[in-house]
Amino acid sequence: MPNRPTADRQTPPERDPQFAHLSLDGLREYRSALTHEESRVSYWRRIIQARLDIVSNNVRGGSTGVDDLRNVFAERRGGAHRTAALSVMPADDMPPLPDLGKLWSREPDPDDPNVTAALIHELSKAETQLSAYRTAVHRQLAAATAELIARYREQPDLCLSALPSPRGAGSISV
Repeated sequence: MPNRPTADRQTPPERDPQFAHLSLDGLREYRSALTHEESRVSYWRRIIQARLDIVSNNVRGGSTGVDDLRNVFAERRGGAHRTAALSVMPADDMPPLPDLGKLWSREPDPDDPNVTAALIHELSKAETQLSAYRTAVHRQLAAATAELIARYREQPDLCLSALPSPRGAGSISV
């Protein structure tokens, strides 16, 4: 049986000075932005992986194209901006991201294997960069969550501020 930490042996999270400038609402907003960013980058990572699969399949004689992917992903396709995480905290450990929109629209050249090989290489590199970026977002999200827990442990009544407030004082909605 592995030696896993139990509730009584875990060290509770402590306040982190990097979050000192954030109010409780600001910290919650930051965590929300990071969660959104993680979702967005995971989505782009899946798109790039699918694009890489299609281009590689075409090299092996398949006949799938970008239009097949556009139909699947069209309603959620977005820009490659990472402003959500940057607007609140510095992101020194966030690796740079490629221009995903530009990479997405590039087509392999069936008449030039070098162009197709370069596209496969750039898609693979983009997938690696997206994975590294996603890992960095996860680190920031874990740190922000630990900060939130530390604040709640210091002042348990802060948890109550996350609950929705009643619409009218003394009235009950039916």
